[in-house]
Amino acid sequence: MSDRSFGSQSMVAPLQRVAVREPNSDFADADLVAWNYHGRPDLEAARAEHAHLVDLIEASGAEVIRHEGPLPGLADSIYVHDPVLVCDAGTIVLQMGKELRRGEEEPLAATLEAVGVPIHYRLHGAATAEGGDLLWLDSRTLAVGQGFRTNSHALEQLREALAPLGVECVPVPLPVFTGSAACLHLMSLISMLDDDLAVAYPSLLPVPFWQLLQGRGIEVVEVPESEFASQGPNVLALSPRRCVALEDNTETAARLEAAGCEVLNYRGAEISHKGEGGATCLTRPVLRA
Repeated sequence: MSDRSFGSQSMVAPLQRVAVREPNSDFADADLVAWNYHGRPDLEAARAEHAHLVDLIEASGAEVIRHEGPLPGLADSIYVHDPVLVCDAGTIVLQMGKELRRGEEEPLAATLEAVGVPIHYRLHGAATAEGGDLLWLDSRTLAVGQGFRTNSHALEQLREALAPLGVECVPVPLPVFTGSAACLHLMSLISMLDDDLAVAYPSLLPVPFWQLLQGRGIEVVEVPESEFASQGPNVLALSPRRCVALEDNTETAARLEAAGCEVLNYRGAEISHKGEGGATCLTRPVLRA
């Protein structure tokens, strides 16, 4: 374990501290239309799935921080990746692009502050950003998806917040796809698995970003068309080339294993498929070292 208690400017360095939130009645009782859920979550089954995911993470050696307390009506609050970003200077408190999710940000920041993570910066004004649009390519390069959830004002404020750390923020335009109601984050399309390896669905990636990946020598494991809708690109790295993925995506897993990855599976019928949030969405890395 590192002497530090926070700092996560990587998607792939060994995960040492991570925040999670257990599914609760707000998730199970969500208005399916308003939240764009694909079915009514079974709370007991959802809790069992979440517990298994947490077991996999703890078995890897990471400390799990449990984000608890009531957040009335905030069904998506189990997807703790989105309300904040943790950098080497502390927490950047975001402003959710989905209005229904406003109110998740400060409670999660307070949970992290209670375990030693100071607040470094707060997005403000017209800026909106969600963590699913913020992808570390390395410790000094943050790819910032530009879509319905994360806007240009947030890009500029993230540049301001991260400039003292020597971080470059690279904008990545996102497609309209099925519209603003659906959740299409940058990380819906790509996850990093090592400094030189990613898993992605290239068909929806913009050409300049694809060329950036190639220019950096990042090999891309392509998710087949049949496994994009089941969140094939949403894979959580526990350490370089050791990852957690949804059990449904067997062809993607086979391709990852062929690229030298160890793939651990979890069942996400309730916590992932119904609410459109995979393993990365369900976790907020606090320390990678």
